[in-house]
Amino acid sequence: MTPPGAKNNARTPPSMHMLCHQAPVIPVLTITDLAHAVPLAEALVAGGLPVLEVTLRTPAALQAISLMARVPGVTIGAGTVLNPNNAREAHRAGATFAVSPGATHPLIDCCEDLGLPLLPGAASATEIMQLIDRGFDLMKFFPAAATGGAAALQSFGGPLSQVHFCPTGGISQDSAKDYLALPNVACVGGSWVAPTKMVQDERWGEIRQLAHLARQLENGRHRANGTDRHKSDSK
Repeated sequence: MTPPGAKNNARTPPSMHMLCHQAPVIPVLTITDLAHAVPLAEALVAGGLPVLEVTLRTPAALQAISLMARVPGVTIGAGTVLNPNNAREAHRAGATFAVSPGATHPLIDCCEDLGLPLLPGAASATEIMQLIDRGFDLMKFFPAAATGGAAALQSFGGPLSQVHFCPTGGISQDSAKDYLALPNVACVGGSWVAPTKMVQDERWGEIRQLAHLARQLENGRHRANGTDRHKSDSK
């Protein structure tokens, strides 16, 4: 969820629930060549995936975020946000949300001060409960495939039914269906919609088609409920 107390923003940032409901898949992107940033974003948006996560794993990442933020229809966020400095740099670059593989109190506090919606990572019941104590009800489940996959999330759905997840890590077009069939999954994150080789070869039409196929995936909660019944991220 979005931590409370957004400050210093003239406009209210979108909630993480709102972002996760825009499409069933959030592309997780690692940009090494800035020349690829804009055409990649354009291809993914044209295919129906408007919410993009650029991981802070390369020297080009922050500038790529700035470039992609200008593409019409894009909502850009930063992934691999590990500490407050990462969060501040991403925010200055134009990221409208942050994603982390875990969570620390300094990172949560920093995002709260920035008014930057945070999707914190959790992989165990203890980590989930700690984030609940900080007011979160939407979390990244990472690394999904290596931490029990859809079966683990289904098990969390009993005792921790108030929490919803964006599983990421080792997910494909085929396995995404198993996650999205669960009522406690808001969306999934994945890199399969922008394979490294396709990006290097600038095969934007094929990436657009992969995005289109991903967009067709159905979210089980939406299919069952028809509407979003989850509470707002803000407190």
